[in-house]
Amino acid sequence: MITNETIVALSTPPGAGAIGVIRLSGKEAVSIVNKVFAGKDLSKQASHTLHFGLIKDGDTVIDEVVVGLFIAPKSYTKENVVEISCHGSNYIIQQIISLLIRHGAAAAKPGEFTLRAFLNGGLDLSQAEAVADLISSDSEAAHQVAMNQLRGGFSNELNELREQLIHFASMIELELDFAEEDVEFANRDQLQELISKITVVLNKLIRSFELGNVIKTGINTVIAGRPNAGKSTLLNALLNEERAIVSDIAGTTRDTIEELLNINGINFRLIDTAGIREATDTIEAIGVEKTMQKISQTALLVYLFDAAELTQAEIREDILRLYKPGVPFLAIANKSDLSAFKPVNLDLPSDIAFLSVSAKEKIHIEELKQLLYENAIGDKLSTDQTMVTNIRHVEALQRTKAALDSVSEGLVNPVTSDFLAMDIKQALHYLGEITGQVTTDDLLENIFSKFCIGK
Repeated sequence: MITNETIVALSTPPGAGAIGVIRLSGKEAVSIVNKVFAGKDLSKQASHTLHFGLIKDGDTVIDEVVVGLFIAPKSYTKENVVEISCHGSNYIIQQIISLLIRHGAAAAKPGEFTLRAFLNGGLDLSQAEAVADLISSDSEAAHQVAMNQLRGGFSNELNELREQLIHFASMIELELDFAEEDVEFANRDQLQELISKITVVLNKLIRSFELGNVIKTGINTVIAGRPNAGKSTLLNALLNEERAIVSDIAGTTRDTIEELLNINGINFRLIDTAGIREATDTIEAIGVEKTMQKISQTALLVYLFDAAELTQAEIREDILRLYKPGVPFLAIANKSDLSAFKPVNLDLPSDIAFLSVSAKEKIHIEELKQLLYENAIGDKLSTDQTMVTNIRHVEALQRTKAALDSVSEGLVNPVTSDFLAMDIKQALHYLGEITGQVTTDDLLENIFSKFCIGK
C-alpha cells in the first residue's frame, strides 16, 4: 500500500489565519522543496532544524516562509518530512501547494500521513486511531484517554496477552508435528489458567467501552417534565447563559434544544425537551413525540417537576412513566424558593436521586452539576487506566473472547490438538486486528479515510 510518491497537504485548518503549515512526506520531500526554496541548500542541513527563506515560482516570490526538516527515520511518518510555515492566506497556501505538485509532489489523501506512520512501523493501528481521537477530543477526559492510547497503553496490554497465547500456540503446533507419538508439549492446566486470566482482562476492557464511549462522545442528558416545570430555565441556569426561551406560556418549547456542558472534564449533551402532556395542536404533538424519542435514547434522565404545583401522586405517575431500569434517573424538584419538597411515601425504585433546586434563583445548581457527574461517572473514571473507546476494538475483543471460550470448552471436553490450535489462532487473529498485526486494504481504507487531509 505504500507508494513511492512524495505527498503534500495543508496540515493546519483551512481558512485565513496567521500561519498555514504545509507538510510533505516521502523520499523526495527535501529535494522538491529545495527546487522552490531560496535560502540555504536544504539537502545539506541537519534533521530537526528550521530555515528562513523565500518560496519562489521562477523569479516570482510567493511568500516568506520557515521550513522545518525531519529526516527519515526520525519523523512522524518515518520518511523524509518537510513542513513549510507560510502566511495563512488561502491564496498563498494554494499557490505553494500547486507549485510543489508541479515539481513532483502528489496531493495527499485523507489520513495518508498517519497511514504511512502505521505502515512504516511508527505507530500500531490502535495508536493511529488514537491520533484521530486526539484531534477530535473536546474535553479533558477525552484528551487524556486518547493520549493514553496514543502512548501505547492499550497496545501494550494486548501485546502482552498475545505473546502468552503465541507461546501456547507454538507448543500445540509442535504437538501436531509429533502426532504419531501422542505427546503433549502444552500443559493443559496452565493453558486453562491463562485463558481464565486473559478472559478477565478482556471482560474488563469490554466493560470499559461503555464509559470510554461516553468520554469520547459525551453523555446524552435529557431534561424532561411537564409544561412550565422550568426546563428551559434550568438549561439556562446550568449553562449560565440565556440559551432557551423562557415564558409563562405552557408549551413554549416545541422542539428539542441541545447544548454542551462540561463538568469535571466530562461533556454532558443537555437536551431541553417539549413538555410532556396531551398536545393541543399538531406542532406540539410532534414536539412531545420527539421528547419521548429522546428519552428512549438518553444515557441520563433529569425529570424536572414544579414542587409548588404537582401532588405526590402526580410526581409518582410521571416518574413511573419515564423511569427505565439501568438509566440513571434524577428527580429534581424545581421552585424550591416557593415550596419545600420531600419525597414521602412515593414507593419508587431506590436508585432514583432527588434534589430540590430553584432554576430561576440558581439555588443548588452547583449541587445538581455534581449529582449529574456522580450518577454518570461516579468513581469509575481513572484516565490512566486502559479504556476502549472504539467500536471496532470492542467488537474484536468480543470475537477474541468467543474464540477463547471455544479453547476453554475444548480443554474441559478434550478435543485434538488441531482443534485447539485453530481456536487459538482465531483468537490471535482478532487481537491482531486491533493493533494491526492482521490487516486488509479495505480495513485500512475504512479507518484512514475518516481522518482529515494533512494528518
